[in-house]
Amino acid sequence: MVRLKLEFTTEPFDLDEAPAHAVVAREVIQSAQLDAVDVGPFGNTAEGGADEVLTAVDALLRQSLAAGATRVSLQVNVIGEGEK
Repeated sequence: MVRLKLEFTTEPFDLDEAPAHAVVAREVIQSAQLDAVDVGPFGNTAEGGADEVLTAVDALLRQSLAAGATRVSLQVNVIGEGEK
């Protein structure tokens, strides 16, 4: 099974409080079936199987854009392969 690492941010930023799109994006990732989820004010990461990460990316993009994000920056890296 291919394992992926996802890193993402949503914009626009608000240093006073987390905007709705950022809250939605974090909720999507935290509720997904992913491992090693780390959310922070300037970036978020998560790891998991390829299917789980790609499903989470779809939901992340759709829901954060619907919640007002004007930009979503993300990077997905293959971090390993193992047995199913």
